[in-house]
Amino acid sequence: MELSNEYACFIPLCPLVAPRSTGSVSFFFPKATKGFRRLCAAFNIFSLTTAMFISSVLFRQQIANHSIQQYLWARIPRSDFCLNVGFLIDPLTLIMSILVTTVGISVMVYSDSYMCHDQGYARFYTYLSLFTASMSGSVFSPNLIQIYVFWELVGMCSYLLIGFWFARSSAANACQKASVTNRIGDFGLLLGILGVYWVTGTFEIFELCDRFAELINDGVVNPIFANTIALLLFLGPVAKSAQFPLHIWLPDATEGPTPISALIHAATMVAAGIFLIARIFNLISMLPPTTYIISWVGGITALLGATLALAQKDLKKGLAYSTMSQLGYMVSASGIGAYRSALFHLITHAYSKALLFLGSGSVIHSMEKVVGYSPTRSQNMFLMGGLRKCMPITGTTFLSGTLSLCGIPPLACFWSKDEIIAESWLSSLPLGLLASTTAGLTAFYTFRIYLLTFEGDFRANQINDTGFNNSPLSTNLINSWGGAQSGLPTKQTDTSSVSIQYIEQNEILETNSFLDPKSKGVIQAHSDPKLLHPKESDLAMALPLTVLAIPTVLVGFIGVDLTQKETGLDLLSEWLTPFTSFSEANKDFGNLMEILMNSTGSLSFSFVGILISFTIYGKVEKLVDIKIFDKLKLTNRNFLTTFGHFVRDWSVNRGYIDYYHNIYFVQGLISISKLVLLLDQYVIDGFVNGTGVLNLLGGEGIRYGENGRISYYLFGLIFGLISLLLLAIPPLP
Repeated sequence: MELSNEYACFIPLCPLVAPRSTGSVSFFFPKATKGFRRLCAAFNIFSLTTAMFISSVLFRQQIANHSIQQYLWARIPRSDFCLNVGFLIDPLTLIMSILVTTVGISVMVYSDSYMCHDQGYARFYTYLSLFTASMSGSVFSPNLIQIYVFWELVGMCSYLLIGFWFARSSAANACQKASVTNRIGDFGLLLGILGVYWVTGTFEIFELCDRFAELINDGVVNPIFANTIALLLFLGPVAKSAQFPLHIWLPDATEGPTPISALIHAATMVAAGIFLIARIFNLISMLPPTTYIISWVGGITALLGATLALAQKDLKKGLAYSTMSQLGYMVSASGIGAYRSALFHLITHAYSKALLFLGSGSVIHSMEKVVGYSPTRSQNMFLMGGLRKCMPITGTTFLSGTLSLCGIPPLACFWSKDEIIAESWLSSLPLGLLASTTAGLTAFYTFRIYLLTFEGDFRANQINDTGFNNSPLSTNLINSWGGAQSGLPTKQTDTSSVSIQYIEQNEILETNSFLDPKSKGVIQAHSDPKLLHPKESDLAMALPLTVLAIPTVLVGFIGVDLTQKETGLDLLSEWLTPFTSFSEANKDFGNLMEILMNSTGSLSFSFVGILISFTIYGKVEKLVDIKIFDKLKLTNRNFLTTFGHFVRDWSVNRGYIDYYHNIYFVQGLISISKLVLLLDQYVIDGFVNGTGVLNLLGGEGIRYGENGRISYYLFGLIFGLISLLLLAIPPLP
């Protein structure tokens, strides 16, 4: 089937029509919507499926011709300024379009079962479709203004979806935190766009990149000003893709429904920042100071995210910090010039992370039936364990996503992550060391998440009416690395995650007991032991997991350069080359083995991380007991124990970054706001109110002088005239 590239306009339009229709019906006919909500969901899924079909057909045609086309219409036609709107079709656009639509469909099908009992079912699908439409519109935008419009729509949809359960204070605070943090980056991006127009006189991406290059080569633009513009543009992706120090919103975004977390962390919001860097890469690459800063921001973010994920108790937050770390990989690769590897990792990571988040949602959905609806308990990995036996589909697919994220061949993330690590070592020794260390930490914490969740014995049935039993397992759980301890620092600073904050001894009670929300008392667990074991999710949730496991395993082969050719930088056109030569993969088997042999260094870090994780978490009777170092006959056991406690506290307290952010930024902003309030009340309002009071007093005073007697009026008139004459007569010399 052949389609004209003009049909690409339907890719963002199809998911845009669905939320408009669903939203209108929900607004004007709220009662009827409840009866037809499944029909509304089916319409949204069908619209996105149509967009995916068009993307696939155009992508198949793109493999053959590698063309770049733009369809533009003059929106503001003036003699001195002309703003065009339209859509751009190139390999990068279509690859991103397929990513957004395929992940979006999986999330929508999954959400039918996950959200079936929620009163906001139709509203949820409306937001989902609008989210995917906004991301698709950003992908197809040919100029920075159009990108910025859809960029803000993506931010608005994330605000609506993170705060979907707005009745929960933690969700309301989380969406506000995400919105405010992203406004900082968006303001910098807007300044950067205006700066680019000031220099080049255009918003068109390809045109401004060419003009900027000419001006830089001719020495017309001041280098400091040029780097400032580029860094302002980069500030947008720093916030949107959760780079240090604007990463603080991403872990709290898990307060929204789990399908939203899968969409945000895989194919929409965080992917928008990486996409923008790739789109303006030709501009950034001409400025070495900017690329140097970008590479180090990405490297620091990758390592920081990995360390913060080491001892997380919350399943979704551990995956969220994993996303932050992998995004750091992509940004760092873009900074060193390996933007093709960054986009390759964006694709492979998106499918793996979508699979992991949907798998975590399946676990949480089943745990809620056992421990009750409470994020504190249903997302706590220390109350899980052994779920692979009762949830085989979820456990198997989750394991494939875990191994992919660990960088184990031949799964998807191995190929892209290995490219980034190799490019990092070639670019800079410190960056290479950061990338390799992060790979080892990634393998450790991702395998830790899998082992705590799916292996061993189910630990929630260790709870009785007083909390944990006094068994060795219970003692290990309470004194575990990442578990509750009475000496835990109280610097828990996440004000947007009140529902999962733990403080000293209360942590044990809140985390490990079933609390009656009405009486706040401890109640006994279910008496029927059959109810203490979660069950596998239904077909609507298991099917997307199975489908996403396929690209998690195979999509990496698409981007492998089996021909070992030199890669140019032409908007991923060479990323499509393996499609045409994939049938000749047998001829390149030797090159494939050579790639695997060259990856021994990065693989060794991953295997060491997995080995350490399995050693600590692999056996239930030795579950994360930090005192294991004391039992070992080592001369430096005190150091190891102290270091272990430090790492645990660092991770649980989120690196204390939120603590200082709250002190210096939030409290500082509140103080400034109070000063502005005082200025408004006592200066601005005081001046206006004072003027009114003076007029009132003056009028009241004059009113008493008006008695109606003509003689008084004549006396005042004569007195005034004499006073004026005396003032007019000049003084005697």
